Amino acid sequence: MLLLIKIIKFDILIDDNNKELKMKVFRWLMLIIFIGVSTYSFAQDNSLGAWYMYFGNNKISKKLNFHNEIQYRNFDGIGDLEQLLIRTGIGYDLTENNNNILLGYGFILSQPYIKGEKTENIEHRIFQQYITKQKFGRFNLQHRYRLEERFLQDDFRMRFRYLLGLNIPVTNKEMLPKTLYISAYNEIFLHADSPVFDRNRVYGAVGFVINKNMRIEAGYMNQIQENKNRGQIQIGFYNNIPFTRN
Repeated sequence: MLLLIKIIKFDILIDDNNKELKMKVFRWLMLIIFIGVSTYSFAQDNSLGAWYMYFGNNKISKKLNFHNEIQYRNFDGIGDLEQLLIRTGIGYDLTENNNNILLGYGFILSQPYIKGEKTENIEHRIFQQYITKQKFGRFNLQHRYRLEERFLQDDFRMRFRYLLGLNIPVTNKEMLPKTLYISAYNEIFLHADSPVFDRNRVYGAVGFVINKNMRIEAGYMNQIQENKNRGQIQIGFYNNIPFTRN
């Protein structure tokens, strides 16, 4: 967090016209962060997973949007499946391009190791969520509140999630096409019954805005659970191409 604050302060002090200098500073800082994260991760237990993610949020009318999402999660770099997650839903903007409520469904195929043997289970999930966005200068905040009804193979559970996300453009003042940006979030998961605490995720990444409807991110997420703590490399692609011109 201290490093992030220093980056922001330094970026503000640099003249916006001197983009070459800003790019050099940005590259060096990102290299330092990457080396630090990699060293820390492998120093723990050399157990680093990878998540490859696609997020679609496509307008189907002025107020309605279609959410579609696929996440391919691995225990290692690739090939040892941990979880395949497919989510979809229909959302409605309470105000123009903000304050979105959504009803969705998720299919989750998990392949955890139990006593050294790989097993398989399937979960069906219904969820309701509310997203609101705020902007303070370069700081683009997102609050996401999500309630999940989880139909497990031998159980039913309810879970609440709260995510606080942040995007900060670096090479422009706004999240415009061809802009490099820093992304971060913290998300807490709470069960409706005991034990209440499920997990907490902390994420940091570097992103690039391809155009007004697409962007990519690469970063690191640390997931904290009651009895374990595991890191994940994450690569995400975001697609907001509208299905209508309305």
